[in-house]
Amino acid sequence: MLRIGQGYDLHPLVKGRPLILGGIQITHPQKLGLAGVTDGDCLTHAIIDALLGATGLGDIGQMFPASDPTVKNAASTKLLTIVLQKAWSLGFTIHNIDCTILAEQPKLADSISQMRQVLCEICQLEENQLSIKATTMEQLGPVGRNEAIAALAVTLLENNSKEAIR
Repeated sequence: MLRIGQGYDLHPLVKGRPLILGGIQITHPQKLGLAGVTDGDCLTHAIIDALLGATGLGDIGQMFPASDPTVKNAASTKLLTIVLQKAWSLGFTIHNIDCTILAEQPKLADSISQMRQVLCEICQLEENQLSIKATTMEQLGPVGRNEAIAALAVTLLENNSKEAIR
């Protein structure tokens, strides 16, 4: 059985926080980072939501509620690992993940390779199974005004086990 999942996340940019995307720290030209209960890594959050959607396990807020003290300032890559363990235990395998980061600043072209490497290692994927692209919003909306960064993710999973979610 093939299952498609999609994920979207947006976090405001604020002073006093590191900018984490795809599990790596990136320097923002205005020294801004992403607000959030966790480290604010909207790319990893979008991937988590795509995986949860494809497996039928809800969304990131249901699995990791903001009220849970263990989630506060947690590395999003650790949350991704928990979601992957759950998906794998249910018999799911990942065919691919396709992501787009929406950001006016910083320019991300030089960071994408490192993000892919980190996320492929966590997800146990070959590089050709995970795509990350970055685009601007042409100065429109909160992302275009450099007030936020957003990310989209789509994934294709397969489950041939008898325990597959109906």
